[in-house]
This record gives sequence, structure tokens and C-alpha cells, in this order.
Amino acid sequence: MRFQHISVLAALLLTVATLACQGREPAKNAFRYKLSGPLIPAKMTMVTAWDFPKNPLTDDTLDTSKLSSNVRLGFEIFTDTPRSAPAFVPGKISCNNCHLNGGQRERALPLVGIAGQFPEYNRRAGRLISLNDRIVDCFLRSQNATGRLTDGSTDQSVLPTPTSKEVLAVSAYLAWISRGTGMGATLAWRGQNAIPNDKLIPLASLDRAKGEAIYTERCTNCHGADGQGVTVGDKRPGPLWGNDSWNDGARAGRIYTLAGIIRWSMPYLDPGSLTDEDAQQLAAFIDSKPRPAYPFKDRDYLVDPLPPDSVYYPPRTAAGK
Repeated sequence: MRFQHISVLAALLLTVATLACQGREPAKNAFRYKLSGPLIPAKMTMVTAWDFPKNPLTDDTLDTSKLSSNVRLGFEIFTDTPRSAPAFVPGKISCNNCHLNGGQRERALPLVGIAGQFPEYNRRAGRLISLNDRIVDCFLRSQNATGRLTDGSTDQSVLPTPTSKEVLAVSAYLAWISRGTGMGATLAWRGQNAIPNDKLIPLASLDRAKGEAIYTERCTNCHGADGQGVTVGDKRPGPLWGNDSWNDGARAGRIYTLAGIIRWSMPYLDPGSLTDEDAQQLAAFIDSKPRPAYPFKDRDYLVDPLPPDSVYYPPRTAAGK
């Protein structure tokens, strides 16, 4: 499989998206609460699930240009990926399931300012990657685009590339919510979803049964006993396991990574109430469940070592080969 670098067209679009929108003030905050900088506060009610500090569907700084249309399309793909990008999403996971409030919620993997952080070194790829490369990876893994490949198929034309219209649209949206943030700027809200190293529990000491008990007590109201999600009003969380969930090559397929997400963004109405240990036990339980297989895991971590919590990967030698 070829992971292309961002093309001249994609680079131009990203640059234009960033520069064209800088200096334009977003619509005045009309919410009934104070934002945390540019972000929705971490702890909010269910009715705020579709609040967006920057919403391209209602922002009058966008016009009828192709660029503005791409920003709006990217937002629609981000918030309802299966419906708006069906060619690359055989399951039921949206970007918004992990990056809450359109990537604009505190402690929920916020993406405001992310466009200025790329290119960035990626240990899984073992090289610098572009923002579009990263979006492709999310489609391939978190949305399980590789599920479109039939058994034994070598036709990768069904997979997203850095110049796919859906990837360019998401890139335009992320550049738009990053406007006003300088290239390489330190983002205080980035990297907050992590378990401190001194709190990490050895994988062999994690107990899936304990994780299941916590899940039953704290998670089933929204995610259901079967992990497939419960409809609450017009909202439904994405499935946590099974054929419609992320595949086993996604970052959430790593126990410590998933634990960091859980620790600071869940439960939805009381984030931060779980302990570091609770979050790790939960992640061990969720990542013990079956999910689609990413067919190119043998091409990951060929330069850097395989992380110890990559439980869906077969063991490798010390050299990582």
C-alpha cells in the first residue's frame, strides 16, 4: 500500500484555507456558558453535544466559493462520517465520536490549531507525515476504510488517498478551525488525553473482568451492554467493538491510548471522574473484544519499536521486525 505525501494541490488548499480565513472573526459566542479558550468545556450537559464554537454551516464569514464549500463538506463528514463519506466508512464510526463537538471540546482530543502542527513525525509510519496523511490514516483505521477491501483483493483504488475529495474536505475544515493559530504553535489543550507514565499498570496486571464490571456500572447507559451504542434523543455513540467499530490497527486499539481517551472525556456527563486505574481496566476490557482486522499491520512500526500496549499486533523481536 502506498502512503503518498501531500500533493501540490492538497498543500495549496491547506495553505489557502489557513491564510484566507485568518483575520476573520468567528461568530460571537452565543452559548449560555463560558468557553474554555476556543473550546467547549470538558464537562457539559447532553444538550450541548452539538454545540460548535466554530460552525461553518452558520458562520457568515464563509461564502459560496469552492473553498468555503469544502470547509462545510469537511464539517459534515467530520460530524457524520458514515453518511457523508460512505465510500470510506463501511461501519458506524464518525470522527466526532472521539473528537467531540467537531474537534472543539476540551479534553476530548480537540483539533483546534492542529493544521499548524504538520508535518509531524509519526512513529507508526516511521517518517514525517502531512495532515492529509493523518486524515487518511484515520479513515483507514478508525473508520475501517480497509473493510471495503474484499478478501484477497489488491485493488486499493477503493481506499482514501491524500487527494481524495473527502480527505481534502476534512483538511479544509481542520484548517478553518485552526485559523489564527500559528504554525508550530504550542497548543495547551493538545496531548492532555494521556495516563501519566508513573500511573501505567503493566498489561499483565490488568484485569478484563474488573474492566467489564466498571463498564457495566458506568458505561452501559450510553454504550449498551453489547457496546453498540444506545440512542439518546437524536444522538448515538459509535460502537466500541464488533464489525462496525474501529479496526485493530487504530490508535484506540492500544490499551494505554484508549485509557487516556476514556480517563478525560468519559463518562460523557462526568468526564474525569474515573481513576487512572479504572480507565486502564476499562480499556483492557474494550480492547479484548473482537473488531475488524487492519490488513497492513505488518507495515507499521518498522522504524520505531512496537508499543507494548498494541495488543492486536503479533509479538516481534527486539529489533521490531
